[in-house]
Amino acid sequence: MTVHTENESGRTFDFDAGALIRKVVEAALDYEECPYEAAVEVVLTDDASIREVNAAARGIDAATDVLSFPTAFYETPADFDGLEAQDDCFDPETGEYLLGDIMISVDRVFAQAEAYGHSRARELAFLTAHSMLHLMGYDHMEEADARLMEQKQEAILEQVGITRYTEDGEAL
Repeated sequence: MTVHTENESGRTFDFDAGALIRKVVEAALDYEECPYEAAVEVVLTDDASIREVNAAARGIDAATDVLSFPTAFYETPADFDGLEAQDDCFDPETGEYLLGDIMISVDRVFAQAEAYGHSRARELAFLTAHSMLHLMGYDHMEEADARLMEQKQEAILEQVGITRYTEDGEAL
């Protein structure tokens, strides 16, 4: 598995963000039983940059917390059958499945962690898990799909030991 993380935001964390992202990516792939070694690119950016990309890619001129750019199209979320038939899904040198790209606004990580009363690590892990599910074909356009994604996000975070609260009931 290859997870390349680049922090272009100019802000730093008080923990190893790259290691946390890698851990969540691996947990998400395991949770969805991805049969391939995969590669994911993650860019940590700021609100201004993510706003530009959001406007260009989605026609929405606003900052957002995370953007996901999957390489493959899924008829059914996380159904990895038939990926070999899709063009440009595998790295010809490594054979890894090129899952896609993730862009996360560090400005939003800091603000949302404070607003929700949990740690920046938990917020970064949550946004990574959320985006990984998008890379594997999930969306939250319908209420039932949103609930499914929420359940899967929490399960992935539990797998890496990041829950909303500690055993003592303190927010993480």
